[in-house]
Amino acid sequence: MNSTSSVTGPSPTRTRDPLLAAVSRGVRVLDLGRRLYTGMPQSPNHPAYWHTLPRRHGDRIRADGGSAANDMLVMGTHVGTHIDALAHVSHNGKLYGGADAQAAGRGGVYPDHGVHTIDPMVRRGVLLDVPAALGTEVCEPGYEITVTDLEATERIQGTPVGTGDVVLIRSGWGRRFDAPDRDTFIGHDSGVPGISEAGARWLAARGVHASGADSIAFERLAPGAGHASLPAHRVLLVEAGIYIIETLDLEEIADRRVHEFTFVLSPLPLFGATGSPVRPLAVVADPAEGGDHG
Repeated sequence: MNSTSSVTGPSPTRTRDPLLAAVSRGVRVLDLGRRLYTGMPQSPNHPAYWHTLPRRHGDRIRADGGSAANDMLVMGTHVGTHIDALAHVSHNGKLYGGADAQAAGRGGVYPDHGVHTIDPMVRRGVLLDVPAALGTEVCEPGYEITVTDLEATERIQGTPVGTGDVVLIRSGWGRRFDAPDRDTFIGHDSGVPGISEAGARWLAARGVHASGADSIAFERLAPGAGHASLPAHRVLLVEAGIYIIETLDLEEIADRRVHEFTFVLSPLPLFGATGSPVRPLAVVADPAEGGDHG
């Protein structure tokens, strides 16, 4: 679904808000979210996306000739581009902060760790385009993106990761999202590239606010192992309280070599839920206005 749009507004002389003034001079918006459609690839652990039209045009027609259509959706909150709340993963019966995982979800919701507790994000975003730094187009199936890889990418791009940043790690696996065989993207047999525990600890040590990737599991999946072990989820969600964003579309932003940007994301306020569909945006100065994308 990745698309680019340019936004301009009133003359900056008409506002005292410096942010609005910057927008008025012109910005480019890069869409990092995936299109939601029935049959799209997803983790087998979550309810699939399904869409129907209970009412179509012509089913009911008003006296004035008007008609309306409406929709019904069924989907898990970890399908398509989405964010994991701290309620999503526990380890040895504990959630982030040492909360008892079973007690935290009594009543069918997670009041203290649910996705409604994630504030909207307007933060510095950093894309770490690992394949580009490694001199390839796509990381090999099941490849572990190491700390050495992350630091080399950071250095080559000139985009050091800082406290409070949102770090998006591109493996190139997102190119397989629309493959004719959805199992290609899921990658159970082949494995899926991504960071593992060491990479997650590197992110945590940098004090990032959230991190995302272009695969359904965020982290490396070993060939044939599926989701049997997810150490990066444990480190980030349970130990460090860092949110995870999955199934991002990072191809256009990588093609444009946009490595530093304003990252915008707002989860749905689903009270007590373990995750939410999202449509993240990367916002940069419009190059027509002389902006530098880094």
